[in-house]
Amino acid sequence: MILIAEDTTDSRELYAEYFEARGFSVVTARDGEGAVQAALEHVPEVIAMDLAMPQIDGITAIKRIKADAGLQHTRVIVLTGYHFALEKSALEAGADLFLRKPCLPERLETHVNALRQGQGRDRGTSTS
Repeated sequence: MILIAEDTTDSRELYAEYFEARGFSVVTARDGEGAVQAALEHVPEVIAMDLAMPQIDGITAIKRIKADAGLQHTRVIVLTGYHFALEKSALEAGADLFLRKPCLPERLETHVNALRQGQGRDRGTSTS
């Protein structure tokens, strides 16, 4: 299962529809608080998390998610339009990968699959 946490409706729906068409179970959240609640309820394998969201920001949401013992192994991909200046904060919060928007769904799927298969354990940025 993948959780798409994105406040922009078009982006959230695009990614959700793409992943559902590819056979994934998908849960969505439109803000940081919703992302935390959805993660606690559904325990996704991977979360694609925007940083700039209402309620609580993505970095705070990641910290709260990773603080839960049942979610410590959930992989988090930051998917944001923010500059790489926030990369260190995101990775320190518990993100596994930092991707910049725009990001095609196919590219995101490649990274999701790699994380699901236990690849990419070294946290960092992807420019691919």
